[in-house]
Amino acid sequence: MLSHIRRRPLRAVTLGLSAHALCVSFALADPAPPFTDLLVQAQATAPRLAEARAEIAKAQGLARQAGALPNPTLDVEFENFSGSGPLKGTDLAETTASVGQTLELGGKRSARVSAGRAEIEAARARSAQVNAEFAFDLAQSYALAEASERRLQLATETLTLAEEDARIATALVEAGREADVRRVQAKAGVQAARANVDGARSARVTAFSNLTAMSGSPVPLTSIPTSLLAQAERTAPRRRPDPTASPAYIAAQAAREAAARRVRVEARRAIPDVSVSVGLRRFQADDATAIVASFSTSLPLFDRNRGNINAAQADLAATDARLNGARLDAEAAARASQDQEIAAQSRLLAARESEQSADEAYRLTRLGFEGGKLDLIEVLNARRALAEARAQTIDAALERLSTHAALARLTGRVPFGDQP
Repeated sequence: MLSHIRRRPLRAVTLGLSAHALCVSFALADPAPPFTDLLVQAQATAPRLAEARAEIAKAQGLARQAGALPNPTLDVEFENFSGSGPLKGTDLAETTASVGQTLELGGKRSARVSAGRAEIEAARARSAQVNAEFAFDLAQSYALAEASERRLQLATETLTLAEEDARIATALVEAGREADVRRVQAKAGVQAARANVDGARSARVTAFSNLTAMSGSPVPLTSIPTSLLAQAERTAPRRRPDPTASPAYIAAQAAREAAARRVRVEARRAIPDVSVSVGLRRFQADDATAIVASFSTSLPLFDRNRGNINAAQADLAATDARLNGARLDAEAAARASQDQEIAAQSRLLAARESEQSADEAYRLTRLGFEGGKLDLIEVLNARRALAEARAQTIDAALERLSTHAALARLTGRVPFGDQP
């Protein structure tokens, strides 16, 4: 072994990517709160959730309007004045004042009120579905931001190892123990590692920007102090869910019921309404007053609301199809969800074991290289295998989190909240 090559402790160059060490600290970082806290905060700030609440308020307003009675009409009529001959002036004028009211027949108002209530329930069901989808997407975005920190630290530590390997290779070349091509190879590895750091840093900025935008945070989120990936690893798989409890299926049911109520509304609109009025008529010439009344209704000869009825029936058929599709999707997801979560957990454990093996292999390879027993190419291959194993562990952790969050979405629960 070359005596002038200064040894560095192996632990200083070994990738210690524990869950705690993976949370990179930045001087100007605004840390994100724990996931469940961020989800609670997002209820008031996330644009997607604000839109869902507005849709409920819209449905409530329309439902209130559906119960309103038609306004009465006030009619004042002047006759037989300012004419010619005996009708000159106002001596023979007749003045009529009446109040009219449209009477809705056939249960139109009750049908509208029933449809309005169904629309409110449909809006609430859609809001619950939006909340479940948002919780899933926020968990994914949160985990991707955390994974970007892990990948940046992995790239940074890989760069450190590449620089250390290049330092040793240079010393061996200068001592005549290695050909100059080894130094060139080592420097190329350093350049590639630096490029990976730049790419990881850019990906990190993008991931945190997406997390900030999705959560509606008023300040940029730039770090993850509480690991969600580690929490996903500790979370036990849940039991197979009931597909009929899926928010998507419940929303489709509510939408189907609202569509059925709209068909009834359109069918009742074909029934003619009746307008009645009553008033007083003043005869100026006779100084007398009489009561007048009128009755009117439309004749459904040309417009029987057939087009609107057909459109409402077609909309009902479409919601029936969507409901059937939502049921099939929920059943398929329920059958696969638990198995997917268990498989993801197994892949994560396997990735952890592979990472440990690759770490030990790299340690032994470096010892052999520093002792002059192994070539640089073997060190580069071992380092590459270690980096790939670390990256696979991150990917497996993301997959484990995704399967758990997807199962929570299917059951309408908060990901990583209280277990059932």
